[in-house]
Amino acid sequence: MLIGYARVSKFEQNLDLQTDALKNIGTEKIFIDKVSGVKSEKPQLNELLKFIRKGDILTVWRLDRVGRSTVGLIKFVTELNERGIHFKSISENIDTSSASGKMIFQIFCVLAEHERNVLIERTNAGLKSARARGKNGGRPKGMTEKYQKIAPLVKASYESKELPVEDIMKAFKIGSKTTFYKIINLNNDK
Repeated sequence: MLIGYARVSKFEQNLDLQTDALKNIGTEKIFIDKVSGVKSEKPQLNELLKFIRKGDILTVWRLDRVGRSTVGLIKFVTELNERGIHFKSISENIDTSSASGKMIFQIFCVLAEHERNVLIERTNAGLKSARARGKNGGRPKGMTEKYQKIAPLVKASYESKELPVEDIMKAFKIGSKTTFYKIINLNNDK
């Protein structure tokens, strides 16, 4: 069964181009979202994923209707394939139910991996260059001034054994147990 998905970003945008293209290739059921592609929550796409079954083909007019990033698209289509569901994009002529369509999709995967590797190389080169100029990335070592100020109160609350650690963390707005125990041990380290 061909199942279609169409999406526009705004309520005033027209879906006719997408729905006509989907109907022209024999799509039997179409799910429609009127939500930005940047938003991760697409209610009708979620409904489609509950409805679609093994052997079905999820069809879109263009790839960007289901995702903005190449990595996100690859993950999405891979998850479909794991469920035995094929994917078809009309505009890009991708159909994972055919050998050629799978090859095109695999080329997309290779290009995305290359893009990721280039990004890693650039990041590492930038870090190396910064270190050569005497700059180090990341957070500064040691306790922030805020935590140094509240350390005696946090330690007193902890040693009183009246409150659980989680409650003390909430009261003093401490984000992690690692930070909490660094605060507790602050004076012990000196």
